[in-house]
Amino acid sequence: MKNLVVFIFSIFLFAQSNYAQQNLGKEIILETGFDTVSVSYQVDSIMALGIKNSAFPGAQVLVAKDNEVIFHKAYGYHTYDSIQTVSLNDIYDLASVTKITGPLPAIMKLVDEKKLDLDKPFSTYWKSWRKRRDKKDLTLRQILSHQAGLVPYIVFMGKVMKDGKLKKRFIKENPSKRFQKQIYDGLYIKNRFQRKMHRIINRSKVSDEKVYKYSGLSFLIFPELISQLSQMDYETYLQENFYTPLECSTLGFNPTNKNSPNEVVPTEMDTLFRKDLVKGWVHDENASLLGGVSGNAGLFGTAEDMAKIMLLYQNYGAYNDKQLISEKTVKEFTKVQFPDNENRRGLGFDKPLIGNDTLDLKDSYPSPLAGNESFGHSGFTGTLVWADPKNQLVFIFLSNRVYPTRTNRNLYELNIRTSLQHIFYQAFVN
Repeated sequence: MKNLVVFIFSIFLFAQSNYAQQNLGKEIILETGFDTVSVSYQVDSIMALGIKNSAFPGAQVLVAKDNEVIFHKAYGYHTYDSIQTVSLNDIYDLASVTKITGPLPAIMKLVDEKKLDLDKPFSTYWKSWRKRRDKKDLTLRQILSHQAGLVPYIVFMGKVMKDGKLKKRFIKENPSKRFQKQIYDGLYIKNRFQRKMHRIINRSKVSDEKVYKYSGLSFLIFPELISQLSQMDYETYLQENFYTPLECSTLGFNPTNKNSPNEVVPTEMDTLFRKDLVKGWVHDENASLLGGVSGNAGLFGTAEDMAKIMLLYQNYGAYNDKQLISEKTVKEFTKVQFPDNENRRGLGFDKPLIGNDTLDLKDSYPSPLAGNESFGHSGFTGTLVWADPKNQLVFIFLSNRVYPTRTNRNLYELNIRTSLQHIFYQAFVN
């Protein structure tokens, strides 16, 4: 409680400074029955505190209430040199938010079409697991709710590097017939490296104890599975079935190769792999080695486009009188799957901490006022998206907290995202 008081007092003091009013950028704030002046002042204060304490050089906050964007503000700069200001239409690396905005809607649609069954062994569809005794009986329900016992992460970068240098048998500086996938400026990955990644995942260990253990491994193979079941290219499937109907003009992979008119916010100064400031190329190394098109990370987009897809979920698959995913399926995916195992997760979606409504703000995730039906996901680069069907509230936070280095954890230490979300819950929820 003492830390929370200090935090709030720090915000109050800092809000009095001129810094709190610097570079708020363009904004959209609609009068919708809440105290816009007070809310805006509180949000500005927390964002100014975050920038002052180098939690991020800049960021955006977008909130939709009752299917309408009521608040959208940009703060700070792309980097700490204070040259490029953040704009409302800037594109961000979404990191793990990709999981619920890339493969997950496709998986839900395939469940609708009965091409996938949540409770059949996943090896029914991913045939290479049939010969793996520890994997052959795992279900998609277990995998998506992080209840399968899969290892959390494999550092595939170690397979393409030795003594700090890239192995030329895997990565070349120029494209060729065997090196067609571009992973960065002047870097091309061997075509067959994806198969190598899949083989390593197939051989990875599985814990006998089925408890909640977050793992992003399966999301590296979901794009290939989706392509096999849909008979369509993964990117094309997402574009035709979701992004185009939702009018998400910026949501996609590898924005550098698409000549987007929007500015892309940089992420980390990579001193190990790409040895450059990463901008317009996916930050996550595993997704990078897949050519930037993956299920664990790789999507880029604006706050506005993120709001559209989260509103689709909030409305249980409906958008503009079109049912893109069935209501039944969205409700199944967004509910807690294994509550008796102290696992808060839905299917792919994150959920509030168990007992979240009884926690103090500093300990809660997300806001303690968020409904039990709410859901979302966070991303390593400093992103958070959340939808609350009961309270009709969507919260989007986009930042590049990994600039200039991923070791910066001030975004978490200051509890920025939860505190911001809580302001809007206080404004709307009694």
